[in-house]
Amino acid sequence: MKLCKNEETRKRYNIAYTCRNKENVPLMEQAVKIRRQAAKLLGFKNHAAFVLDVKMAKTVEAVESFLNDLVSKLKEPGQQEIERLKGLKKVEKEARGEPFDGELNSWDTSYYERILLETDYAVDQEQIKKYFSLENTIQKMLEIYEKVLGLKFVKVPAEKAVVWHPDVQLFECWDAVEDQSFSGYMYLDLFPRDNKYPHAACFPLQPSYIAANGERVAPIAAMVANFTKPTADKPSLLKHDEVVTLFHELGHVMHHLCSRTKYARFHGTSVEGDFVEAPSQMLENWCYDPKSLKHISAHFETGEPIPDEIIQRIVKAKNVDAATQNLRQLFFGIFDMTLHTSEDENLDSTKLYNDLRKKISLIEAPKDTYGQAAFGHLMGGYDSGYYGYLWSKVFSSDMFYSKFEKNTLSPEAGYQYRKEILEKGSSRDGMDSLKAFLGREPSSDAFMREEIGVH
Repeated sequence: MKLCKNEETRKRYNIAYTCRNKENVPLMEQAVKIRRQAAKLLGFKNHAAFVLDVKMAKTVEAVESFLNDLVSKLKEPGQQEIERLKGLKKVEKEARGEPFDGELNSWDTSYYERILLETDYAVDQEQIKKYFSLENTIQKMLEIYEKVLGLKFVKVPAEKAVVWHPDVQLFECWDAVEDQSFSGYMYLDLFPRDNKYPHAACFPLQPSYIAANGERVAPIAAMVANFTKPTADKPSLLKHDEVVTLFHELGHVMHHLCSRTKYARFHGTSVEGDFVEAPSQMLENWCYDPKSLKHISAHFETGEPIPDEIIQRIVKAKNVDAATQNLRQLFFGIFDMTLHTSEDENLDSTKLYNDLRKKISLIEAPKDTYGQAAFGHLMGGYDSGYYGYLWSKVFSSDMFYSKFEKNTLSPEAGYQYRKEILEKGSSRDGMDSLKAFLGREPSSDAFMREEIGVH
């Protein structure tokens, strides 16, 4: 879809792809009915109310207000972004002597976004990755975490490390600002192999807690990924989005290593589902900070840090078409909430999905397609919870731009973040932790200003 120049081919592929799971529609609608019935048996108005009862948002009204507020703020910049992509389409059609339909269709967006990135921002990932060899990047990232969070990492020699595969690395983590105590173990399992988990994620292997004898049991966490394996003459090199992934998942590891709760149940990332991503999303901002990028980069052949002009292009391209991308996320969140708050026993999920897509994302779905049938989050634990991606993103922006914008390597702000956000786990409400860290009620202002460009 990003590379195919023939619009008719893109269209046919897009329609076929969106119809690939048509048989799931009645199954999904049946599941929604059963969820509605179960929620009512438990005394809740609907399934969404049941799910949100233990989330940070608490109520359907709070989620709907949050989503609708963002939609109203993003509609105008979203329409402007669509017009810009339409302009690219018009120019290309005229150059090729083809008719221009005046529309940006669902099969057009990724294709013209790629053209925009290449023509206006000159972002070359193949050039960028030469500055981010995996081993050096990990070492430098851990130095940032050490400075900001007040920690110390020590790599366990391979001959002493108890690991499940020779590629796996083991690190000890120690406190460096309070009592210099042992904080826990971190495993890094970073390369692909047969039958391995295929994505990037943090796995908590052992939570921390206070044992019956009064001693603290140290946490153990593993970061798993599938980066390109090094060869005899070339190290593993990371594209910028892989650098972001590495920093993000290491952020989840830090949540485990820094958490200090009495009970294992409340340790680390066992926070509310709509808050769990916020700490790591906040840490992604270091991957767009010129000072931090200089620190973690080194050309794998020359050792030179990444040039300023490349950094400027990375930063400039960060929020390309951010409004339309976030409107798409809002569409998914609103569809999810509408589906799980509706009282209509005969709700037509296909009509609801396609109507909301045009209304919220501003891009019309192809006719006679069933996009909701492949919306895996609805059956994968995110039912009535998809809003959480943006909910946590808004809070992560507020935390970063309120406390770290002036000095991303501030030990003072980092220690406060460690104490008020990471250390508490879910031993207190996520909103209370946010307020304690920010010193006020959280706001969407930073998200709109820095991530979308709306002032």
